[in-house]
Amino acid sequence: MAAANTTSSGSGSISTIHPDIIETHVLSRLDASALASTSCVSSQLHSLIASNESLWTNICNSTWPSTDIPRLRHVISSFPNGPRSFFSDSFTNPDIAASSSPVNLDCPSGLISAVDIYYQHKTVLSKAVLTESFDTSPFRVDLLDPKDSVPTGVGQPVNEDLSRELGERLTLSWILIDPIGRRAMNLSSYKPVTVERRSLSTGEVHVRYGWVFNAGEKGSTTECVRCGISVTCEGSQNQSGEMHVTKVSLELEDMYGKQLSGKDSLVILRKGMAGKRGNVKGREEEGKRRNEDYREMRREKILSEVKKHQGRIDTLYMAFGALIFASLGLVVSRIFTSLFS
Repeated sequence: MAAANTTSSGSGSISTIHPDIIETHVLSRLDASALASTSCVSSQLHSLIASNESLWTNICNSTWPSTDIPRLRHVISSFPNGPRSFFSDSFTNPDIAASSSPVNLDCPSGLISAVDIYYQHKTVLSKAVLTESFDTSPFRVDLLDPKDSVPTGVGQPVNEDLSRELGERLTLSWILIDPIGRRAMNLSSYKPVTVERRSLSTGEVHVRYGWVFNAGEKGSTTECVRCGISVTCEGSQNQSGEMHVTKVSLELEDMYGKQLSGKDSLVILRKGMAGKRGNVKGREEEGKRRNEDYREMRREKILSEVKKHQGRIDTLYMAFGALIFASLGLVVSRIFTSLFS
């Protein structure tokens, strides 16, 4: 009986604590996953967590420092449930739902990219850029100017293993934000899908992230579209030998690896914004799996096209050979006719 009374007293103790104390000393110390679990404990905690905009603003800013600028804070606050909606959009896995509804290509305010790069969970680069025009072909978003570079605090790798280790410790988030539609999605696999050392002299390392959408009809060139994010790190020219991030870019590729135009890219991105959201867990594994499936499908499609092309060439050679044989037969026939006439 005493145990029952203790349980009853304990379960009611939350309601006796002032909400300000819970928010200041408990909720503010939790990350997003812990908050989601805590909100399920009681209706009071759910209400406190769901309605606390400053709490979710702090979580968004600490998770993605690139969002901690006045313009983005204003945009995020305009989402249906403010920063909580933004976090839900950006933290979950995006996908394109099958829909015949037309895509609005009018993009008066452009799309904002909020990008964060980390090395072993320490921020290396945080930056937000606005893409206003989608008239370019091929479409590409460059985060850094050609002369810009960002130090990583990491020494230049001296061999292939250290280069791979450098790349695998770099994690990246690329959130695309529609300020008018008030939607967002994260296009990164978070961890790299490939790491490649390209130069022995400068220690250049090329790291690739990305997300793959099942975007078009089966058999079409856009059956799968990869949102590829490339990061290039190079050794500095001074004696420190410190690695710098020199290039960060986003581009969309079809089944043949061809870069999409701005308008075609906008169609895919709009569909992704309006699409469903998947499980929040396993982004790294899901991102790598999708990229591996994409590469395999791309390889098979290219091989199929090569075989078709080879088949056409073989048919053309056979037809050409038959034509030559027939022509020679006609010439020989005429020669014999002229000799014995």
